[in-house]
Amino acid sequence: MSTQRIGHTATLLTNGKVFVIGGYTLDEYGYSLPLNSVELYDPLTGLWTRSANMTIGRLSHTAIRLANGKVLVAGGSGSDGSNALGAISSAELYDPSTGLWTGTGNMTVARQSHTATLLTNGKILVAGGSGYDGYRNSGFLNSAELYDPSTRSWTKTGDMSIGRQNQISVLLTNGKVLVAGGYYFDGYDYGGSINSPELYNPSTGLWTPTGNMSISRQFSTGSLLINGKVLAVGGETDETFTNGGFLSSTELYDPSTGLWTNSSNMNTGRMTHAMCSLANGTMLVTGGVGYDPNVFMMPLNDTELYNPSTGLWSKTDSMKIARALHTATLLT
Repeated sequence: MSTQRIGHTATLLTNGKVFVIGGYTLDEYGYSLPLNSVELYDPLTGLWTRSANMTIGRLSHTAIRLANGKVLVAGGSGSDGSNALGAISSAELYDPSTGLWTGTGNMTVARQSHTATLLTNGKILVAGGSGYDGYRNSGFLNSAELYDPSTRSWTKTGDMSIGRQNQISVLLTNGKVLVAGGYYFDGYDYGGSINSPELYNPSTGLWTPTGNMSISRQFSTGSLLINGKVLAVGGETDETFTNGGFLSSTELYDPSTGLWTNSSNMNTGRMTHAMCSLANGTMLVTGGVGYDPNVFMMPLNDTELYNPSTGLWSKTDSMKIARALHTATLLT
């Protein structure tokens, strides 16, 4: 890439290119600098090219491809115009056919470290994160909202039972959305990682509780398997100080029962890793940070494969460079 970046997003476009958006880099004084730059990776040439910049630099945002092929970027941490860095409500649309951005309606709440999920009806569900909660400037949000591409507008939907950020969000085969784990805020003091999940029903706009995970986790990854179950992988917990709280454990959610069961452990505990579903249904986990008694948070270059048929993990080739808060995208 032309710019070093962390905390960015990567979205596969309909033309097969990978669209990398925003994140942050360090300025000459070592301070975080939110990026408004974007880059395109072409698998046919193996080269990166620049495209038009966003109107605002942002990190910890979400980016998702709509049914019409455009990319919706929402929220994140950015500048409000007075050099202050905080949660923002702005959203932008990128059109791959023109390479240009256009503004779209702002979210109802400024938020960062939230999740965005494409629903079967074409709308986007944005949930949680941290932002302005009506009482203080950095509350953990239980609110959720919907983006309608046909009207290019946002509307509020039902609230989750608890505010959370850095959670996982997965669209199930029944059309509901599973949100699980993350970091919570109780309204008075900072809390910790949580094991509670909730289900969003697009038909009613309401959330309902479902079975708890076996352990609290944040900065984990979650993905739908080909058998319809959800795999939650790694992350960090404050329930144990073993290996610095970095989890090697994984667990499976079965929508038919609403229950979680433990699966086999990874070889290495990790958080802020990336996970990608391969064409054969196996899951590839790469990098992240793990425990080292000398440095505590050690960037990792190792990778592992999960086989849904056996429920087992196996090591595969390591990356050339250790990395965390990165992205992994399956090419077409």
